[in-house]
Amino acid sequence: MAKLFGHIRLDGKVSLQETRTLTGAALDALMSWRPRPGTAVTVSDASGALFRARLVGVEEGRARILVFEEAGAIKDPFREIYLLQALPEKERMELVIQKTTELGVTHIIPFRAKRSISLEQREARQGKSHRWRDIALSAARQSRGFFIPVVLPYRTFEEALDTVRDAGFKIALWERPGISGIKAVLRDRALHDAEKIAILSGPEGGFGEDEMDRAASCGFTAVSLGQRVLRAETAPIMAIGLLSYELER
Repeated sequence: MAKLFGHIRLDGKVSLQETRTLTGAALDALMSWRPRPGTAVTVSDASGALFRARLVGVEEGRARILVFEEAGAIKDPFREIYLLQALPEKERMELVIQKTTELGVTHIIPFRAKRSISLEQREARQGKSHRWRDIALSAARQSRGFFIPVVLPYRTFEEALDTVRDAGFKIALWERPGISGIKAVLRDRALHDAEKIAILSGPEGGFGEDEMDRAASCGFTAVSLGQRVLRAETAPIMAIGLLSYELER
C-alpha cells in the first residue's frame, strides 16, 4: 500500500485494551494529527485491521496510546484517489477539501484552468489557502480517517495533469451532450484494476475544448454527471462519492 500522510501503522497484531508505545515513523504519523492527551485516532495493525486508540501521554521521543475499539479494515487493494480541482472562487475550495476528505480522497491538486480564478486573484480578495491543510486535517478527524489527505501546491493545468501521468484510471468531469455517464464508466473493470485514480474537475463554465483535448491526450476519459448543471464545488463531491461507493460495492 502507498505511504499515506498520517497513517499510524503498528507492528504485529493489535488487541483491544492494549497499550502501545510509539516511536519513530509511528510517532511522526501520530503527531501529524496534532493530538492532545485524550485525543482519539485511528490506527492499523500489520494485517490492515483498523482500531480506534486514545493518546495516553507524550514524552520526549515517544508516546503511549490505548487501543479501545475496532474500526473495520483497510480495503485491499487500497487505492490512491487524486482530485485535480480547478480553483473556484470564495470559500468553495474549502468545501471541496472538507467533503472529499470525508469521502476518501488521498490527494487534492488545486490548479488554474482558463476559466478559473488564479490563486493570486483569490488571495487578494480572501487569503485562506494557508488553511487548506488544516481543513483536510479537521475533516479527516471528523470522519475518523486513518490518513490525512495531502493538499498539494497550486499549479498550472499542465503541471496538474503531469502529476497523475501514471494513474491507471482517469476521468474528467465535462457537461457535454453525447458523452458517457459516470455510472457506466465507473463500472469498467479498469477502475478496479487501478491502484491510482484521478478525477479532473473544472471551474464554473467548465473546460474549453482545447483543455479537454489535452486531458484526453493524457489518458482522461470525459464523463457526464447527468442532466443537471452542477456548480464547481458540487461536481467533485458527487464524483468522489460515486467513486467511493463503486469501490466499496
